[in-house]
Amino acid sequence: MQQYETYMKKCFELALKGEGSTSPNPMVGCVVLDKNNNIVSEGFHKKCGENHAERDALLKIKPENCEGGTLVVNLEPCSHYGKTPPCADLIIEYGIKKVVVGMRDVNPIVAGNGIKKLKNAGIDVVEGVLEEEARRLNEVFITNMTEHRTFVALKTAATLDGKIATRTGDSKWITSDAARQEVKNIRRRYDAILTSSSTIIADNPTMQHKNKIILDRTLKTDFKNANIYKSGNIYVFHDKTLTAPKISGIEFILTPVNKEKLDIEFILKKAYDLGIMSVLCECGGVLNGSLIDYTDKVYHFIAPKILSDNTGKSAFDGKNIEFIKDTANFFFSEIKTFEPDIMLTYYRLK
Repeated sequence: MQQYETYMKKCFELALKGEGSTSPNPMVGCVVLDKNNNIVSEGFHKKCGENHAERDALLKIKPENCEGGTLVVNLEPCSHYGKTPPCADLIIEYGIKKVVVGMRDVNPIVAGNGIKKLKNAGIDVVEGVLEEEARRLNEVFITNMTEHRTFVALKTAATLDGKIATRTGDSKWITSDAARQEVKNIRRRYDAILTSSSTIIADNPTMQHKNKIILDRTLKTDFKNANIYKSGNIYVFHDKTLTAPKISGIEFILTPVNKEKLDIEFILKKAYDLGIMSVLCECGGVLNGSLIDYTDKVYHFIAPKILSDNTGKSAFDGKNIEFIKDTANFFFSEIKTFEPDIMLTYYRLK
């Protein structure tokens, strides 16, 4: 089993080469071994619509190179015709005798059918190798498939006392260059970024990304000159009682309002309907507070600075909670250092 874990970790590394390009498909990597357990090929799913990892790896070699060998893959091979033929059929055709799988596919079209097809062909299947890591790798895909909704991540950067800006709104820069570079890396993992009109007005960020979701209830941002509107597919959610301007490249979406706030549930459902399978939220404390009940994952950068001012702007704000039992609860997953800052990654407790 230990040797399988080594190969599975290699599959994870390969899968991550497709990060940011495979949505709505999962990230998958594959290692092919000959009958003497020598690696003879590797592959990964590069982009939605292109070959799956198993096909990518197998088509690089001839069947005689891996006949009687082992194929290791972090997700169950598909068993159906989609944009590409079934990977299970190709595995059988190549004479593979053992398939090692990280996790079963949660797509109901596959969901064990690929493994069943392999077993029926006399192939030995080993399941559940580093399954927890395999599931974390494809947390977005699993959420999409099992809960039929957009995966929501949130990024914030704060001082040790939880402040994201001074009382005047000054926030540049709380964290280091290294931390801000990591934020750019994080953005690439998600289908869209989401921010607010307040953040646009205060910081005039560019936030380069292919898809941008802007919450601008009263249509107060400068749609012609603000940096964020200069690139990408842009969706602006606003109060449904207002008439939006007609601007090329921007889709204005009428949104219900509750207590002078845009309806978050409506926005996230609409994002899913638009094919946005994951979103990274980058905004101020008030919107962070509104989003926290819908958030799956948080990237929380902390700088070794103390503002010591209770009028400074908090990372999470806007709720008046009287009892600890009513708080949103998460669990810590990882701590990374980006000198001199740290990044905590944590998930909502289900």
